[in-house]
Amino acid sequence: MKQPLLRIGTRGSPLALAQAHETRSRLAHALKEPEDSIKIVILQTTGDQIQDRALSESGGKGLFTKEIDEAQLAGRVDISVHSGKDLPTKLPDGLSEAGFLEREDPRDAFLSLNGHTLQTLPKGSIVGTASLRRQSLVLHKRPDLKVELLRGNVQTRLAKLKSGVVHATILAMAGLNRLNLTHEATSVLETESFLPAVAQGAIALVVRSNDRKMMAVAKTIVHAETTTCVAAERAFLTVLDGSCKTPIAGYATMDKGIIHLRGMVLSPDGKQMFADEATGKDAVLLGEMLGQRIKARLPADIFLH
Repeated sequence: MKQPLLRIGTRGSPLALAQAHETRSRLAHALKEPEDSIKIVILQTTGDQIQDRALSESGGKGLFTKEIDEAQLAGRVDISVHSGKDLPTKLPDGLSEAGFLEREDPRDAFLSLNGHTLQTLPKGSIVGTASLRRQSLVLHKRPDLKVELLRGNVQTRLAKLKSGVVHATILAMAGLNRLNLTHEATSVLETESFLPAVAQGAIALVVRSNDRKMMAVAKTIVHAETTTCVAAERAFLTVLDGSCKTPIAGYATMDKGIIHLRGMVLSPDGKQMFADEATGKDAVLLGEMLGQRIKARLPADIFLH
């Protein structure tokens, strides 16, 4: 059997596979090779197996990357594909970010069976989400609503919404777009009022640090502006020790070489919110500076609420 030209490691959810196929298509085009010469290797992660509790109670973001990292370090896959917002701020020794594909829609989508928006949802309604950031933002804007844990992939969450387990849910617009489920969104939550997760909508590419050839191949398909903006967001997150345990939002845009970064930290109950913004040319310095600025304002017990 002919050896594949290269192997892409990914989770097995429909969204993860859509992202892996998009990456494969771009790589095949860049290398001028047929798509079937690039193999997609599906790896089950701990994060996929835990469905009964929040990831913040189980170890955080790395649960969606650990097994893929191990396969990559063992040489079973050459390049791995992750949702940018699932990527830990510090990668294991031996692995490096190659960059990010061009960002899809960064916004969140609000989904409700009865056509309500977040503003018009009846008092006491239940919003299901697995994201602390979304929980905090919902409670900040609508303290009269209830937020309950809703785990699973996009299709699982949609099924739970339609069966009446919750009255509404919030999903990434990028995921709905990539799965051709855009029509499921009742309304779109604009970034000005509902700040996204760091790297939301961006696909991350990771390679072995010593694999110069694969790094060069990956670099042919990464998007420079997205990679720069996400670098600012991730630097912001790193300063705040961002994990799944902290409700943190961050979103950067770029215009004529100037990066505009907005960041936010909330208490889990949504009662406290600390937001700021800044502009600059150096992505990492900008992210670190804004992170330090907000961190200096945070009460010591903010994440205990």
